[in-house]
Amino acid sequence: MTKSKFKGKKILVTSALPYANGSLHCGHLVEYIQVDIFVRFLRLIEEDVLFVCADDTHGAPIEIKSAELGISPEELISKVYDEHVKDFKDFLISFDNYYTTNSPENKHYSDLIFERLNKNGFIYTKDIEVTYCEHCKRTLPDRYVKGKCPKCKAPDQYGDVCENCNAAYKTIDLIDPYCAICKNKPIRKTSKHYFFKLSNFSKKLESWLKKNKNLQPEIKNFVFNWIKNGLEDWNISRDGPYFGFKIPGEENKYYYVWLDAPIGYIASTDNYCKKHGLKTEDYWNSKDSRIYHFIGKDIIYFHFLFWPAMLLGSGFQLPYNISVHGFLTVNGEKMSKSKGTFFTAREFLQKHNAEHLRFYYASLLSKTISDIDLNFDDFRKKINNELAANIGNFCYRVLNFLNKYFDGEIKDIDNNKKLTSEIKKLTRNIEKNYYGLNFNEAVKGILHISSLGNKYFQENEPWKLIEKDKEKVHKILGLCANIVKNLSILIEPILPDFSSKLQQQLNLTNLKWEDIKFELKNHKIGKDEILIKKMEEKEEAKQEFPLNLKVARIIDIKDHPNAEKLYILDIDLGTEKRQLVAGLKGYYSADELKNKKIIVVTNLKYAKLRGIESQGMLLAGDDGISVGVLTVEKSNPGDKVYFEGFENSNKELGFDEFLKITMVVKNSKIYYNNSELKTNKEIVKVERVKDGAKVR
Repeated sequence: MTKSKFKGKKILVTSALPYANGSLHCGHLVEYIQVDIFVRFLRLIEEDVLFVCADDTHGAPIEIKSAELGISPEELISKVYDEHVKDFKDFLISFDNYYTTNSPENKHYSDLIFERLNKNGFIYTKDIEVTYCEHCKRTLPDRYVKGKCPKCKAPDQYGDVCENCNAAYKTIDLIDPYCAICKNKPIRKTSKHYFFKLSNFSKKLESWLKKNKNLQPEIKNFVFNWIKNGLEDWNISRDGPYFGFKIPGEENKYYYVWLDAPIGYIASTDNYCKKHGLKTEDYWNSKDSRIYHFIGKDIIYFHFLFWPAMLLGSGFQLPYNISVHGFLTVNGEKMSKSKGTFFTAREFLQKHNAEHLRFYYASLLSKTISDIDLNFDDFRKKINNELAANIGNFCYRVLNFLNKYFDGEIKDIDNNKKLTSEIKKLTRNIEKNYYGLNFNEAVKGILHISSLGNKYFQENEPWKLIEKDKEKVHKILGLCANIVKNLSILIEPILPDFSSKLQQQLNLTNLKWEDIKFELKNHKIGKDEILIKKMEEKEEAKQEFPLNLKVARIIDIKDHPNAEKLYILDIDLGTEKRQLVAGLKGYYSADELKNKKIIVVTNLKYAKLRGIESQGMLLAGDDGISVGVLTVEKSNPGDKVYFEGFENSNKELGFDEFLKITMVVKNSKIYYNNSELKTNKEIVKVERVKDGAKVR
């Protein structure tokens, strides 16, 4: 039913590289789900497509985060890589290659592009003023200095790009700068740096933007204005200490992270090609390739100016399309930890189904840069009323009826040309909308087809007609089963797991877009079962528990300098390290606490206890004589801890509010409203205290 848009072309699709200093969150997932839907569609229509990405691992924030956690940058990026890979897998993101920018391939291509740009006269050096902290005795790269944006005056912006207005600038341009480490005011120093002649590419970039009909008009106008206002040459080096690649021939100069980060697209491609006997140049140096980049609107400047100019200057292929999406809001507002609307990918999965989020995002995504809103009331309605009641219900009714009355056999098909013609027309529009990245319209088309199937099934009343004309009913069910099969293909880019299970029930495998037709006859289906359930009433009725509890491991213990009964604990919460102040002296020695896995309240408002900040609180039982910590054995740092039937809260909590919560000990277990405290791996236990002890 489809003709290749890219016949004979190799298609390379990339998504923006997630930064390796923290967890993925629901905002990140907008892009990765969007790109995955597009790639899965291209595979369905049998295009030659490769989907690559990598962790972005260099730069000051990595150095800052690893120092904060007390580990090396290499340890940090390895730990975050594993977490990202697991999150992507669980949200069904189907990369052909997921790699890292801290790789030999990335070093090779960074040096290659730098050398070509240098040879072609696009690199030069000059002495510039840099920001230097006399207290820390170091040059401050972008993320080590903060201040007011020189363009919009927004406070607390980093030294390279404003998160409020997206303006790019130098660290010395910041108004009222301060060192992000020690908070002191830095000075300026002179240092030699490498520059890329971005200004030389104004006309070429303008020409590329005008000729490329795939780019979003509003983005092109945005970039034209930047070019019109004049492009400044780009500082592509940073002074050490800096986590990244050294510039060839230099001892203490490194590539700025934004030079080698997009080169990670090429490096990941190369890594895949080496493993599969392919040539990287067939994707990056060929007129027979099509490169698609997907990015958020916060990194437009880098991808529409710096990156294409680097490619032009070093002889690589320019992107066929750069698709820009908006940000995510939650319940109409910016994601916020204090309001309980900031969810990591893992936190979302602990409450909801990954494919539900894929469906919800798809129903909102279009080829615009408008922000999309994760409204949980709307989310529940879409899943229950559209996905479960429409698509899921139709598919199950048909296959269940076929198994119940016809032993699962499809023989002939009702010749309803009006219905099949309408479905074929809708299918062509769905295909067009998948190609055009208007997934919201594709979802509407799929729901329309399912509604037509439901209406056809309902109006024919096979449960009544079967008593009068069983042969007619068999044909009606044959046509309905073909609609189910077609739906399983149409929705596969959005719901790959549901699609696969539905095709298993149909006793079919590996269906492609060309299989969307009405020719399935003389075929026996497998066992039917309900694949999409409504969001359960008991889940909707779950009460909120005011605390957000997680497993943590104690990694270091120090005496409090100003209090005899207090310890200062350094704890590991997975990808986050915190400091707690705990009144455990006299009950536990430091050796007894070291490496113990405890339960921590992570949403408690930070407070200073005798001059030392406590970033949360551990839970312990107290029976008036003894105090014993809550502990686990099998669970890992960062694992969710909860009471059965209750949902943890993300809202920030004051200590006075905490004191109102009653948790008690019984048989060494902890109870709240008769529900016991647990993780997904075990029941939480408390040490040393008697039944009836209060947990505090």
